[in-house]
Amino acid sequence: MAHRRRGVGVGRAGAAVYTKKAEQLKATSLASAMETVEKLEVKLADFAKTHKHAIQHDPEFRAKFLDMCAPLGVDPLSAEKGFWGSMLGIGEFYYELSVKVAEVCLASRSRNGGIIQVSEVKDILTQRGTRFKFADSKNKSSYSEEDIITSVKKLSKLGSGFRTIQVGRAVLIVSVPEELDDDHMHVMGLAEDDSYGSYGMVTVGYLREALGWDGERSNRALDLLLGKGMVWLDVHRGEKKYWFPSLWKQGK
Repeated sequence: MAHRRRGVGVGRAGAAVYTKKAEQLKATSLASAMETVEKLEVKLADFAKTHKHAIQHDPEFRAKFLDMCAPLGVDPLSAEKGFWGSMLGIGEFYYELSVKVAEVCLASRSRNGGIIQVSEVKDILTQRGTRFKFADSKNKSSYSEEDIITSVKKLSKLGSGFRTIQVGRAVLIVSVPEELDDDHMHVMGLAEDDSYGSYGMVTVGYLREALGWDGERSNRALDLLLGKGMVWLDVHRGEKKYWFPSLWKQGK
């Protein structure tokens, strides 16, 4: 019995040693990982300094740079002050862009019910000759649709209802807090697909043919979209056609 108790004691001692060793290895691994991240951050800063002009003036290059930052937890967009803000200033750029995007969305809300394509927003800003801090003298449009999507993400953090949604081939900005459920998204997706009729338009018949919905389900989804001004109703020869003004821009 004494031998058995001594065995138990050795086992507990051994477990304690293993636990301590595991904690030491874990601490070493964490320290090594933190050192690696710090080195990568230094290299990222050096990269940013070297390619500052490209980051500021080339939308595609800027998008790739932001993708590089994300895994390291570096967010130049939120750093309007400090190292990243003073060196690149892109946080200020996206703030300015988000204000311009919000202005376009709000100004068009009475027409489209608070849903507008990203491509249309860019076209409107371009037509206005909108200039930003990083726009060079030869190119007023040194920002991309991806930049606009990024700026909307900044707006969404304010709880303002702004967000982007993917509907078929189109990316849309929603600027109202109204929640769109799966049925509403299916309706919009069908309107974006011109296989059943005109682009940007649906009917109860289309919904029945494409989705197998009965009249009650179709009308429930369409009535909400109609009530919010997101679709316009056109009655032609007794048939109700529901048009999405937010999709007209890419209409064929």
